[in-house]
Amino acid sequence: MLEPPDTIDLTRMTDRIHEAYGMRIVSLNFLPLGADLDTAVYQASTADGADWFVKLRGGNFNTASVVIPHLLHQQGVAEVIAPLATGGGDLTTQFGEYTMIVYPFIAGRDGYVQALSEAQWHAFGRTLGKLHRAIFPASIRAAVPREQYDPTARHQLRWFLANPAPVATDALAIELAEFLVQRHAAIHELVERAERLAGQLRQRDLPLVVCHGDLHAGNVLLSDDGRFFIVDWDTLIEAPCERDLMFFGGAQGFIGYQPEEETALFAAGYGSFTPDTAALAYYRYERIIQDMAIYCEQLLLSDAGGANRIPSLFYFKNNFRRGGTIERAAIDGDPIPGTLNQ
Repeated sequence: MLEPPDTIDLTRMTDRIHEAYGMRIVSLNFLPLGADLDTAVYQASTADGADWFVKLRGGNFNTASVVIPHLLHQQGVAEVIAPLATGGGDLTTQFGEYTMIVYPFIAGRDGYVQALSEAQWHAFGRTLGKLHRAIFPASIRAAVPREQYDPTARHQLRWFLANPAPVATDALAIELAEFLVQRHAAIHELVERAERLAGQLRQRDLPLVVCHGDLHAGNVLLSDDGRFFIVDWDTLIEAPCERDLMFFGGAQGFIGYQPEEETALFAAGYGSFTPDTAALAYYRYERIIQDMAIYCEQLLLSDAGGANRIPSLFYFKNNFRRGGTIERAAIDGDPIPGTLNQ
């Protein structure tokens, strides 16, 4: 989230960190990162001069999202940051309604603002290959949700297409409502394509691997000393590997290279593999639909959100730009009519 939650008492939070981790915090600063309204992050500095990244996760929390990065780090995957254990050996602790996770703080920038070098793209591919080939204990893998080709987001977006009039009254809500009306046919076709592909994939037996699930440019951290990290494991899912591979060459915010170059550099690290085109298209369409449904809910059904509302409208409309996610999703060369901004 881009604004600190009103419900957080920093003094109580400082005390909780001390109780759970034994740290004496001298400063605690909110970091305006990410669009997830269920997650707030802070930089905590301790009396001995160390810095820590403190994450508060609201809503549903799956322990696999900390256990799997912990296991990968133990297996020597240095590009995964392991969560710090509490004094009692747990990887999380509770702070009111939030699950608290503490990580080493690594100064750097994400893939939205800094281009990955060729070496970092190769490292990205190698790291994801290690995740997809990793073997985890059955009890841990059982805790990872399995792909169901869930139609929920498609149903939600259909509802907003049929009911675009906003409950909210600000200019952002009105602009999004008008945009939904203007692009109704194109968005409807987007949903229908995803629906058809989901039906096809349910009938097939594609191999399943543990996927990160959210490998956009904001979840790649490039440290000031040149290292590369994959962060934010809240969206782990057992799915065909295309669930992750769809991000590369899919206009997911990485800068510095053309989509085809991006894909080739990543593949050089990942290894020889030909993605299933139907699965790749489905996941790209479905990702767009999920984001659109979230932005519609945020902007049309409530006035809440403050500074988070502005990027929500931008991201919704940005899908339609030339070279954007919708154009890149049509990997079969069959673009959706009426989607591209002129």
